[in-house]
Amino acid sequence: MNIKKLTTGAMALAIMTGSALAAGNTSALDDPAKMSPFFTDAGMKTLKTEKDFKTAWAAMKPDEQKAVLKDCGDTTLNKSHADFCAMAKKMGG
Repeated sequence: MNIKKLTTGAMALAIMTGSALAAGNTSALDDPAKMSPFFTDAGMKTLKTEKDFKTAWAAMKPDEQKAVLKDCGDTTLNKSHADFCAMAKKMGG
């Protein structure tokens, strides 16, 4: 009976841990809802002017700004979002 409970508990823990780790692999830089205010086109290839970028940056919550700057610190993510990250670092440090 105890082995059955331990096995069930271990399986439940493994499932919950797997879900949590999978959810943690998202990037603020890949969220179109957060990123679209910074771009002029739907494909998010052309950044807005510095003035418009600054306005969109100021509209973000501080924790969202921190998440973006953290993601820009990742060398892999920064490569695919170099122009955006350069401007974000200019705005937020």
